[in-house]
Amino acid sequence: MKASWVAILTIIAVILMSESNEMVMVEAVTCNPMQMSPCISAIISSTPPSKLCCAKIKEQKPCLCDYLKNPSLRNFVDSPNARKVANDCGTPFPTC
Repeated sequence: MKASWVAILTIIAVILMSESNEMVMVEAVTCNPMQMSPCISAIISSTPPSKLCCAKIKEQKPCLCDYLKNPSLRNFVDSPNARKVANDCGTPFPTC
């Protein structure tokens, strides 16, 4: 009987911890296109993206659809080189 209570409490703790981690991750992302600035040279000159660029793309991935909707950012974010950089970083563009 004790073992089943321990198992139930462990499951509840894991669920609560995973939910709180997801909430923290969502809150931590601030959509700011300037965060993508480490990728400018890779997008403009087709040079390989830096580790910082890839980290920023992964961080800003939830924001990419909003950037694509913005007429001022669309041409930059939706360029073939930008998509190549995202793919090189292992972060393919979302389907918006």
